[in-house]
Amino acid sequence: MSWHDFIDVLMQILTTQTGLFALDIKMVAMWAIGFFFIYLAVAKKYEPLLLLPIGFGIVAVNFPHVPLMGFDEAGKRHLFEIFYHYGVEWEVIPCVIFLGLGAMTDFGPLIANPRTMVIGAGAQLGVFVTFLGVLFFDFSLREAASVGIIGGADGPTTIYLTAKLAPDLLGANALAAYSYMAMVPLIQPPIVRLFSTRKQRLIRMKQLRPVSKLEKTIFPLSVFMVISILIPAVTPLMGMLMLGNFMRESGVVDRLSDTAQNSLMNIVTIFLGVSVGATMAGDKFLSAKPLMIFGFGLLDFAICTMGGVLTVHIMNLFIKDKINPIIGAAGVSAVPMAARVAQVTGQQEDKQNFLLMHAIGPNLAGVIGSAAAAGMFIAMFG
Repeated sequence: MSWHDFIDVLMQILTTQTGLFALDIKMVAMWAIGFFFIYLAVAKKYEPLLLLPIGFGIVAVNFPHVPLMGFDEAGKRHLFEIFYHYGVEWEVIPCVIFLGLGAMTDFGPLIANPRTMVIGAGAQLGVFVTFLGVLFFDFSLREAASVGIIGGADGPTTIYLTAKLAPDLLGANALAAYSYMAMVPLIQPPIVRLFSTRKQRLIRMKQLRPVSKLEKTIFPLSVFMVISILIPAVTPLMGMLMLGNFMRESGVVDRLSDTAQNSLMNIVTIFLGVSVGATMAGDKFLSAKPLMIFGFGLLDFAICTMGGVLTVHIMNLFIKDKINPIIGAAGVSAVPMAARVAQVTGQQEDKQNFLLMHAIGPNLAGVIGSAAAAGMFIAMFG
């Protein structure tokens, strides 16, 4: 082989078997986005269990010729495509995550103060405002519904609804939902202060009543039956949530409950993060609609927070024992971060004011509220 032939072979290998000459600016831009989310996870510890695998997935799929997403020449799915298709498109992963969340959750504060369900409902205001708003920006009804649900700050519900109504927006919607969930400590306190006075933020609430074991055991079965009758479209999500909680509260399947809370939850979180990130190829993400979704998502989340606070103000007009408006912000379903932020915000005003348990009630109500909103959208457009 001559030196000239060797150079030709080498150049052919470099151009066809490597990605050196196929890189483009969109891929490099997506690397920056992926590494930004990895930075938030590692350095800032913002939702690291999700943002780290999502960030890695974004970086990984933005190399030329990598056999991760899509299909090979024989029509077989690549690795991340398998995770995405069977986990997300088939709606398995969101439901399994809800099973784990149910097994982790103590609904006692919500049972002790059921009126906080109203706060969780009020905190869905942004979902419907955003749904109507994005229709003016060339989004279809199904796409608008999938964007609107971001404000509920419930990642699995966002993925579940988007996979049904607007799968092309799944990566952008999921990334926006989890991004704003991670930034709850930055977004919510200024909104709470804007829509409440210091006197209102100093309200001390009465200690919650004790909740019996029987109440906690009956609650998930009752909610499951009500949801299944009234909003059957979200029974897969809410059914798994309540099954996980019933396993926890029944006390007879501790091994199953422990598996759902830990091993199973960790496994599906990895698959979810990587597969969501893997949908973020530069040629798809760096376009008008996905980029607009981030702006709408922030507005959506802010209005949902505002809706929860304003709902408390309205309730306080009619009740004797006043509610601290700070816990209204916890009506979004970023569990348990929104409740923790309410606690921190309250103690910045009064170090002896303990709002955590009070905030968990509307926080859990927000999970049910966002699922109910998703069920309504599925019934209308699914």
